[in-house]
Amino acid sequence: MANINSKTKVITGINTRLSYFHGWEPASINGGTERYSTAVLIPKDDKATIDAINAAVDAAIEEGIAKFGGKKPNKAAIKLPLRDGDVEREDEAYKGHYFVNANSNTPPQIVDRAVKPILDRSEVYSGCYARVSLSFYAFNSNGNKGVACGLGNIQKVRDGEPLGGRTNAADDFATLDDDDFLS
Repeated sequence: MANINSKTKVITGINTRLSYFHGWEPASINGGTERYSTAVLIPKDDKATIDAINAAVDAAIEEGIAKFGGKKPNKAAIKLPLRDGDVEREDEAYKGHYFVNANSNTPPQIVDRAVKPILDRSEVYSGCYARVSLSFYAFNSNGNKGVACGLGNIQKVRDGEPLGGRTNAADDFATLDDDDFLS
């Protein structure tokens, strides 16, 4: 692997869901730089993924000591990437989940279960289940200090209920017979 520290990298479990998915085209969040991004919803009972993220955050803090002025910061005093969906969101989809907001300047590779590239953009959306490679790194900019989450690649695992009001054309419209257009 080129340049990615395995201590700060996590591959999420199979019950992870994507939310606010911008993996095909970069988007600007709150007027910031356009980036590829997604919120990654992790069920609270996915202990393996949560433990791996906590360990990666700790490793990122250790690696980033220079960015924090040469001393290890108190975790309570810095921004941490793993957030509690029950506390921070009024959204039903976030209930019972932790979440991280992951982003990247470069597009993620998006693949299916067989690790073949997904070309049909409608296949991957907010609400589908996916494994996501995440990398954690320390930051210190404009007085904000903490650990951020980089978006790596995405492997779609299975479909899920679309989030954010996206509907399916088949659900919106009944099949029309040719006769209906002629009447």
